[in-house]
Amino acid sequence: MDLLYILDMIGTGAFAASGAFAGIRRGMDLLGVLVLGLVTATGGGTIRDILLGDFPPFCLKDESYLYLSILVGILVFALHRRMGFIRYPLLYFDAIGLGTFVVIGTTKAIDFQLGGLSAVLLGTMTATAGGVLRDILSSRVPLILRREIYATCCLAGGALLVGLHNVGAPVILSSVLAAVLVILVRLLAIQYDWALPRARSVE
Repeated sequence: MDLLYILDMIGTGAFAASGAFAGIRRGMDLLGVLVLGLVTATGGGTIRDILLGDFPPFCLKDESYLYLSILVGILVFALHRRMGFIRYPLLYFDAIGLGTFVVIGTTKAIDFQLGGLSAVLLGTMTATAGGVLRDILSSRVPLILRREIYATCCLAGGALLVGLHNVGAPVILSSVLAAVLVILVRLLAIQYDWALPRARSVE
């Protein structure tokens, strides 16, 4: 089991937990909580594989992703009143998952011989689409459309990975540097409340 797969599982668990918590905050029942957790954890990768024509999607080839998402959803549903202490650690796990998913999505797009921009966008979508689906299903404005550094760090990490690939950098080094960039920018954005500027309202 390689490091990227382990980080992928950590990210999957973190995203599943964020989806489950969102379902609980919206007063959903157990099924709703599990669906929201599952969609958040696997939605981005599933959409990526559909767009690439890679069937069946990754989570059906390796059901560990499904089992982990369901297990995390059940644990959050049963123990959420006692799990307030993981709120901030969850943000850091989420950042790790974000960096890992960007690398996985961008690398897969490169392997399918997509262009640089397409690879960056597909990597970003892999990392963020599950959260978009989570927010839509829980009647919230998606996080990536709010004033917060989220998708931006994914775009930066994907662009770095594509650039390093184009100059022939070693795959492992490229993957690590891209993931670290995403994670670092995301953590700094959380720590210092970084945000993109908003357009001024028209009066």
